[in-house]
Amino acid sequence: MPSFQMHNKNLRYRPDIDGLRAIAVSVVVLFHAFPALLPGGFIGVDIFFVISGYLISSILYKSMEAGTFSLADFYARRIKRIFPALLLVLVSSLVAGWFLLFPDEYKELGKHVAGGAAFVSNLVLWNEAGYFDVTAEKKPLLHLWSLGIEEQFYFFWPLALWLAWKLRLNFLLLAVAAMAVSFFLNIQNIGTDPVSVFYLPQMRMWELLIGASIAYLQWRGRRLSMPALAMAASNLLSVAGAALIAYGLYTITKETPFPGTAAVAPAMGAALLIACGPNAYLNRWILSSRLFVWIGLISYPLYLWHWPLLSFAHIIIGEALPLRVAQLAVGVSVVLAILTYFLVEKPLRHAESRWIVPGLAGVMLLLGIAGYDIFKKDGLTERALIKESALRNSQFVGPLWKYTKNDTCLKRYPFPDASDYGWWFCVASKDAPPTLLLLGSSFANHHYAGFLTVKPFSVESILSIGACPVDVRYITDPEAPKTYSPCSGDRAHKQRLLIDGVIEASAGTLRLVVIDGLSQAQNSATIQAVQERLDFLVGHGAKVVIFKPHLTRDGDLKGCFARPLKTPQQSCELPLGARKELDAKFQPLVDALAASHPDIPFFDQNDMLCDGDRCSLIVDGMPAFRDEYSHYSEYASEVLVKRFAEWAAERGLPLQ
Repeated sequence: MPSFQMHNKNLRYRPDIDGLRAIAVSVVVLFHAFPALLPGGFIGVDIFFVISGYLISSILYKSMEAGTFSLADFYARRIKRIFPALLLVLVSSLVAGWFLLFPDEYKELGKHVAGGAAFVSNLVLWNEAGYFDVTAEKKPLLHLWSLGIEEQFYFFWPLALWLAWKLRLNFLLLAVAAMAVSFFLNIQNIGTDPVSVFYLPQMRMWELLIGASIAYLQWRGRRLSMPALAMAASNLLSVAGAALIAYGLYTITKETPFPGTAAVAPAMGAALLIACGPNAYLNRWILSSRLFVWIGLISYPLYLWHWPLLSFAHIIIGEALPLRVAQLAVGVSVVLAILTYFLVEKPLRHAESRWIVPGLAGVMLLLGIAGYDIFKKDGLTERALIKESALRNSQFVGPLWKYTKNDTCLKRYPFPDASDYGWWFCVASKDAPPTLLLLGSSFANHHYAGFLTVKPFSVESILSIGACPVDVRYITDPEAPKTYSPCSGDRAHKQRLLIDGVIEASAGTLRLVVIDGLSQAQNSATIQAVQERLDFLVGHGAKVVIFKPHLTRDGDLKGCFARPLKTPQQSCELPLGARKELDAKFQPLVDALAASHPDIPFFDQNDMLCDGDRCSLIVDGMPAFRDEYSHYSEYASEVLVKRFAEWAAERGLPLQ
């Protein structure tokens, strides 16, 4: 998050900028707490970027002109400004997590505390992003990505300005050139890699550099005694700036490719409100009003506090927040922001002791180490509050579990293309040709744990490879656009070629192929894709079994169980009608294969989840799913494969 109120004796205070901060933080908080109310509220961060670039660059320009610039002094001021409130929020999050979070959640929190302490949260989140990423609401420190971008920019920008000053280069040309490169990278990649555009500093710093450019123009304008803007022009700029921000708030949504060109509106809106000066009517009478300035003063701690409170509430409740809970979280965050500002932030920022800066830096280092230690120790599973439910909690390991990849598979079946995929499954039980192949998406891979441990399959050479459903549409054009998905563009086709080679090389040894992850709703195109695949598999001597799609549910199952300080608040039951509806959507494939491939049996895995009256996502008191994407837990995988072994034995399928 931006640097707020970094006052300098050479920088004239502008209350209207505090008012602009108030708008920025208010729309962010409203968007997070009441997303339907303000669909584009997340653009408040872009407003902050422009403000920050303006204020910090103004200080840097003037200190260099005065010959007082010092990197040590600059970073000492940053530490005194940023660290106190951040430390308080990070420590509070770890303490709350100790009492409230399951091990997998506390592990992730530890990683994010370490990332926040090192100001690389944006890079950590960028590395995590993808189809199988945990939802944003379950990351209490997600909002620190913006602080990471800022501090990375301020590692580069003062050095660049200092070098330009020594070489007598023009600051404005430097800012505009860097801004042009950054904006070009932004629009060049927004269509193909939006995650990188959102999180990486080189694609966001153009917004900070807009502020830096305005700071330069105002600095040079005063230095050269250029006349101030006429009042009419100043007022016109301020109204235009406010209009651009309002336009962004109500036209930009989470579905808008962002930042891209969409971020120009809020960034330029903030720039115009800054450029018009403090005397424009809107700036003087609204942005400089006591209420706006007061909110602006607490904007930094308010930004830091509001999201952890909302996120922890979401984790505990396990579903969308009731209105009263969201309102309470916002109210508490305001109170905490006021207390933080007056009792922590202001006293430490103005403290004269020479031990303040090294002390804050040292505590931040220790906190980062503590967070990393929690991450490496898997969320401290020995905590007394979660120990009694340790076995159940151990099932919640997230989507990319220990059975995603192993060296045996990666060495035997190297596939360099997978390095560019969002996820890739390649795990083998033996360094030998497969006798049992799990074929399909992650819903095929989630059976691996069961086959690995349940007899008679446990003695087989088991292979789970590939990331795409068997009925996916295959595109062979190498120029077809690709996204984060491993099945985009021609990637599914390349995987098929790899897997076909494995099957051909294993002809004579491969006895059983289990297919799962097919589309729940089958149509002529998906049916044809399955039929073609079956022809190839049967033609190479393999016996094939198709697993019917299992029941799924949005969100994880943690709300169905008690957690520290909380009783269960969700039901893990589903109506029997949900199974009947699923069966009806999948029936066209069953009917088609009855005619074209009558020897291909279907295994109904929902028999594990349903009885005659109801369906439940709790199996023997354990969660059926390990994550929020309905992947089986290790326990459920083993239970299902035991059922499958009995089912297969009754039908004489090749088991050993």
